Amino acid sequence: MADRRQVLRIGAVAAAAPALAGAAVAPAHAATGPNGTGADSAASANGATGAAAQKGHGKSKALVVGHRGASGYRPEHTLASYELAARMGADYMEPDLVITKDGVLVCRHEPEIGGTTDVASRPEFADRKRTVSLDGVSVTGWFTHDFTLAELKTLRAIERIPAVRQRNTLYDGRFEVPTFQEVLDLRKRLSKELDRDLGVFPETKHPTYFRRLGLELEKPLVRVLRRNGLDRRGAKVFLQSFEAVNLRILADEHRVEVPLVFLSSAAGSPFEDPRSYADYLTPKGLKELSQYVDGLGPDKSQIIPRNADGTLGSPTSLVRDAHAAGLQVIPYTFRAENSFLPTELRVGTDVAAYGKAIDEQVTFLRTGIDGLFTDNPDVGVLARSLV
Repeated sequence: MADRRQVLRIGAVAAAAPALAGAAVAPAHAATGPNGTGADSAASANGATGAAAQKGHGKSKALVVGHRGASGYRPEHTLASYELAARMGADYMEPDLVITKDGVLVCRHEPEIGGTTDVASRPEFADRKRTVSLDGVSVTGWFTHDFTLAELKTLRAIERIPAVRQRNTLYDGRFEVPTFQEVLDLRKRLSKELDRDLGVFPETKHPTYFRRLGLELEKPLVRVLRRNGLDRRGAKVFLQSFEAVNLRILADEHRVEVPLVFLSSAAGSPFEDPRSYADYLTPKGLKELSQYVDGLGPDKSQIIPRNADGTLGSPTSLVRDAHAAGLQVIPYTFRAENSFLPTELRVGTDVAAYGKAIDEQVTFLRTGIDGLFTDNPDVGVLARSLV
């Protein structure tokens, strides 16, 4: 495991530098491509754009991870969103992975797709709507494991939070549900076009749930990575999960060589795990985690909690404790809209309007984190340049 952590550290330094090169991001006026995936103008918080963000001279080597792509500007988990993230300077594209009835990994936030595709408007799939227990929670909707890939490909993506991101609804119905392989193909193409090695940061979603359906995520994930020559030391790949058991399977049974990242919530515990997230993040828990994972992906409130009035409080010891255990720290999720920002960084009263997102990210970067997940990659790149 020590070798993989060394790869992680080297990769973090190598990945950050190219993102400051002007060639990494298309001009804001660039036309969209034939599939609507080009980098057209996308205004960002405090006026930052991908091109402007490249002009900073900061020394931070923190990674910028395009959370579900550039989901602040395009419907999440679409090739259009991933491509825009890359063109804005993100070091990594982050696909959430679920699986189809016929065993193909596809990119969706959850197995339930009623809120991220137009399936609810498709009469031919009306009888697929049902209720399942998803990690102990009753969820009603349509689920990827009830569809073949061919059926999913007839659906089109829609914006998941239209009340906050009304502009993203312009693209509703434009883009397919991509497979993980299609994301890797995009990574390969854009790495060549942008002349920098783009990374992928896939998350396995609800792996225990899928395993009980006979549709485990680990085998096809490892198979796809190896088929593409990406399960090797030095590859620009991180694998992440909220379930420690899933990461142990990847490390111990599949012997993956790429870094593993344990995701944590501010409360609760992994599904059917007797240990809470809080227990995992104690100094003792971090030392134990370091035996099979290489980094943490905590909720950002675990780095800097908020006070009762919604303002930012004082940083916790988590970054220092994780680094002492040899783990990198890449928190989630940084967004530009007021509704997601601490109260002192909001601008006006419109919850969907942009606040001082750059200021928030700079504040977190100064705690020594090793990267961040952001829906607005151009903002992340600019914030990094200021630290």
